[in-house]
Amino acid sequence: MTRKTLTLFDPALVRPALLEAFKKLDPRVQWRNPVMFVVYVGSAFTTALAASKPEGFTAAVALWLWFTVLFANFAEAMAEGRSKAQAASLRGLKKQTWAKKLDGQFDRNTPRTAMTWLPLEAANLRKGDVVLVEAGDTIPADGEVIDGVASVDESAITGESAPVIRESGGDFSAVTGGTRVLSDWIVVRVAVNPGETFVDRMIAMVENAKRHKTPNEIALTILLVALTIVFLGVVVTLLPFSLFSVQASGAGEPVGLVVLVALLVCLIPTTIAGLLSAIGVAGMSRMMQANVIATSGRAVEAAGDVDVLLLDKTGTITLGNRQASQFVSAPGVTDAALADAAQLASLADETPEGRSIVVLAKQKFNLRERDLSSLQAQFVPFTAQTRMSGVDLPGPRLLRKGAADAIRKHVEALGGRFPTAVQTAVDDVSRRGSTPLVVADGAHVLGVVELKDVVKGGIKERFAELRRMGIKTVMITGDNRLTAAAIAAEAGVDDFLADYCAGAAQPIVDAQTRQVVGYELLGRANHPRLPTSPIELFCLAEAMDREIDLSLAFRDFGVSKIAPRLMGNTLFINAHPKETFSEIFLASLERLRKASPGLSIVVEIHESAVTDIEKLRAFANRLAQLDIRFAYDDFGAGQARLLELADVPAHFVKFDISLIRGLHNASPRKRQLVRDLVQMVLATGSVPLAEGVEDEEEAKICVEMGFQLIQGYLTGKPTPVDSL
Repeated sequence: MTRKTLTLFDPALVRPALLEAFKKLDPRVQWRNPVMFVVYVGSAFTTALAASKPEGFTAAVALWLWFTVLFANFAEAMAEGRSKAQAASLRGLKKQTWAKKLDGQFDRNTPRTAMTWLPLEAANLRKGDVVLVEAGDTIPADGEVIDGVASVDESAITGESAPVIRESGGDFSAVTGGTRVLSDWIVVRVAVNPGETFVDRMIAMVENAKRHKTPNEIALTILLVALTIVFLGVVVTLLPFSLFSVQASGAGEPVGLVVLVALLVCLIPTTIAGLLSAIGVAGMSRMMQANVIATSGRAVEAAGDVDVLLLDKTGTITLGNRQASQFVSAPGVTDAALADAAQLASLADETPEGRSIVVLAKQKFNLRERDLSSLQAQFVPFTAQTRMSGVDLPGPRLLRKGAADAIRKHVEALGGRFPTAVQTAVDDVSRRGSTPLVVADGAHVLGVVELKDVVKGGIKERFAELRRMGIKTVMITGDNRLTAAAIAAEAGVDDFLADYCAGAAQPIVDAQTRQVVGYELLGRANHPRLPTSPIELFCLAEAMDREIDLSLAFRDFGVSKIAPRLMGNTLFINAHPKETFSEIFLASLERLRKASPGLSIVVEIHESAVTDIEKLRAFANRLAQLDIRFAYDDFGAGQARLLELADVPAHFVKFDISLIRGLHNASPRKRQLVRDLVQMVLATGSVPLAEGVEDEEEAKICVEMGFQLIQGYLTGKPTPVDSL
């Protein structure tokens, strides 16, 4: 978001605010503020008196009252104008942009100069289009870099003046429409359709920000109204007292109506009431100037009550681009030999980490590019199951680099031994806050490559300032505890949560043979300060609007741990209702499929998320393209989607535990209902699965009713994935 700010009385704000102040004189607007509505009525009353009996005093009071009303309207309009100006500045990012669209299919092996790039308006780009963006060009739409590397100015979006590097592969391939390429070139595959870009969503959030009254504002409004009623009663009683006093004394004049109106306005809290709404809008505006979008006044008020700040490590506390910093060789191995093997294993690694290893080997040992054709190399890509990558060379040489535990298993499987000195080096690297990458040549461990993630400059001072404000900072990371502790100490955070995911799996068995056919992946927490129960965890995540992030973390962690242990069984994974049809969820499934191409995956969709048949049908087609099946989860829990089941049959239908629990003792009506539902599911070609089977009686009646699969404590409790 842009950091451009407007001065207090900028003409761009004052002129529209003046006009808006008069528009707000509409009674339908004024009555929403009871205190100012009293002033509004008093202004109209004194104006009527001045028109019927022109007097200087009455006219002066009327003018001052109207000025009070207009001032309150003007203050609110000025605050609202800043928010509108913010939305207008965002729309400025959506200026007409021309893109260089590829004519035909993209081929990485074809030089970009040999490809045909046709000019096209950015508004006409569609998801999947490939465009070329060169130095000085504006990126036309949100997308992913599929070729090239370039420095990009994202200050218009993030406010950060320093350019960032965007390149194909790794974690820094995403680009945002409206940003500008400063140097080099990139080829971008468009990821969204028109109207769905990041800037479009930002504009919608700003424009749709609601002016809901906060709890404190409501309480203050009630107090102001109460005071107004009290003073209104006081002023009203003055007139009869005045008339009685004049009549009793036979001298003087009763208090005039104009004086009473002026007295009432002076007594009631007009200043606070007039500026109350403006203060709320101004708070939202000030947060927008700090690059924070507040969707309501409640969010602004809640921000003042924050006492704990949860921060992601990568990209927030650290720069996020881990770079190889040194080679730590094993006993009997030279640093040059380790660097040579690490470079060979990284030649096909397109991630920033892999490229940094190649560069470091060049810098330290003058190891230049190799002739891959003469090497007869067969590269082994990284997968979530193996957690390592490398290259096979004639000799044979099986060069591998990866996580310490993965390399240990690989070496021991080949009959080798993981040296104690290397384990010590791994622990030392972790204590320094770096990531250890172990390199092996067949059954021989060569050493460790240290990957260092740099902490952002000045962030320790910012955390210290937050600490002085009474706000505690907590870093959240999936790194091991040693690495997390070192980074936390360097960054100056108060606490950290590391390695917090712990996957569990529950078997799904054949109802008749009791043979295991698959496992359902379940999320668990692995931290003493977090609840173990996934229900409690998602309640905490919901309070922070982070359910999708939590679901993604559990799924990615669990699949990486359990996939190598399945041995041909099917893995059932859950989708949170909020993420089910999102592009983020589909992208995560694509990553899982690429990392585990042979894994049999079933996605469980909660029936509460199934509300749009067309969206469901498109989702099912996307899953089919990824060779992923799906299941309707918690069927019969209150929203049995029979129409969706008929139109878009799932591969599996999981009956909710409420239908299965105590089924053998249920009424004949309930048992007949479940039996009919099972037959209906079978008629659609789906496989019925009974969830929550706890004893043999329940299992027996499930078999009689036609259930093909069962799941529950009877056939297996959830167990940690490491113990499978």
